[in-house]
Amino acid sequence: MSRRKLLGASVAAGGAALAAPAVAQEDKATIEWKMVTSWPKNLPGPGVTAQRIANQVEMMSGGLFRIRLFAAGELVPALGVFEAVSGNTAQMAHTASFFWQGKIPASVFHCNPVRASAP
Repeated sequence: MSRRKLLGASVAAGGAALAAPAVAQEDKATIEWKMVTSWPKNLPGPGVTAQRIANQVEMMSGGLFRIRLFAAGELVPALGVFEAVSGNTAQMAHTASFFWQGKIPASVFHCNPVRASAP
């Protein structure tokens, strides 16, 4: 092999290594979080949405970030999700903040649907 070809191959290999994203070069350890919810699994609306979020995160991360879903009563009671996350039993929750009114009175203002009114 000539020096020119060797030099060309070295530059090409070096450029390819620099162009690769840093994430792809790291160890691909899977992260798994627990998500507790205040509703039964597959409850139309919130139960289905919780599973959809978990599926989307796993898909977007290429399977490297998984969210294990726990419905109401599986890991903690339905109204115990706030304590579960703050106590590190779970890393995330899918719930409605008005359930926390006894702990945080203003929480009800953060859980209201946005509605468009007809003119």
